[in-house]
Amino acid sequence: MLISEAFAKFGAIQKNVQWSVSAVSESNELVVSLWNQFFEKRSKDTMTYIDKVSRWSGAGNNEFTAYLEKAFRDGLPVRAIIAKSKQPEVIAAGGAASNLGNTFHPKTDWIGEITEWDGDKFEIEFRLDK
Repeated sequence: MLISEAFAKFGAIQKNVQWSVSAVSESNELVVSLWNQFFEKRSKDTMTYIDKVSRWSGAGNNEFTAYLEKAFRDGLPVRAIIAKSKQPEVIAAGGAASNLGNTFHPKTDWIGEITEWDGDKFEIEFRLDK
């Protein structure tokens, strides 16, 4: 599935399909594309995404950071698109991801909240949306 199709599943439109990895949906939820390798299962009922915005410097980073700040400040729910790369080591090193054969899967049954945000490090805890 294309990343733009994954965003559309949540009623969200990227500002730029070449580099946007976040958007706010029609229902005022933050929709973010998140790398599968940075998820941890911390409890039976949740999955937690842990990362730093400083890990990468792609074109969408400023937009992503601004959306995280807004969602944290305003308490917006978060929806996840799971991104998976054939070259996770490039992702971990903060390299350019656009030509790595990535796949995108919208997790329409998950709802999340930002539980930590210090302007760099962030954690988003997801649970099943009942």
